[in-house]
Amino acid sequence: MAIKSRPIYNGFDLGMPAQRHIFVLEGEGALALLEKVNPSHPMLGQSEILYSPVGSSHEQAIVKLNAANFFTAPSSEILLNRFAAILSTATMSTRLYAAGTEGFIGAAVNVAARYGVKSASIVKEHRGSLRRRVQCVHCKGFNSDITASPFHCEHCKLYLFVRDHFSTRLNAFQGVCVNAEEPHLFPEPVELYQ
Repeated sequence: MAIKSRPIYNGFDLGMPAQRHIFVLEGEGALALLEKVNPSHPMLGQSEILYSPVGSSHEQAIVKLNAANFFTAPSSEILLNRFAAILSTATMSTRLYAAGTEGFIGAAVNVAARYGVKSASIVKEHRGSLRRRVQCVHCKGFNSDITASPFHCEHCKLYLFVRDHFSTRLNAFQGVCVNAEEPHLFPEPVELYQ
């Protein structure tokens, strides 16, 4: 029996009351909001949208929503820094939303955790690539944008099987040496996470 610990993303529910709504959106994550609201939606007057395009083209549509505040970041890292600054002064009755790739959502959850916000309190929706961030359990190095299993760790060069175990603390899946007992065998990689 396989034990899976993948996070579950229930999608955006915009019907929850709050005095302030903060959306952190990466790339295709913009669609999680755009598909549910139009510019006349009443919550937008109490909303702050932080967006990093990351190769997508939804910025103009988000601008047209006319949210109370809008910030475009050139990278997800800058967006998350801005998110941290906003959380440092946030008050009760603030609702948080995160949408984008799994790695981005995990990073946003970790930022919020530094300010006492539990993951379950954040409304999350996965959008975009299924590529995984994987930590090698042997050398502790992180490998980004992994699409196949097994793969070679970019740090220690071991051949790793990607387990379906996601560490919320590390914001990464776990990679375990697939051929430790027979190092001369290299199973064919299978593309799984596009």
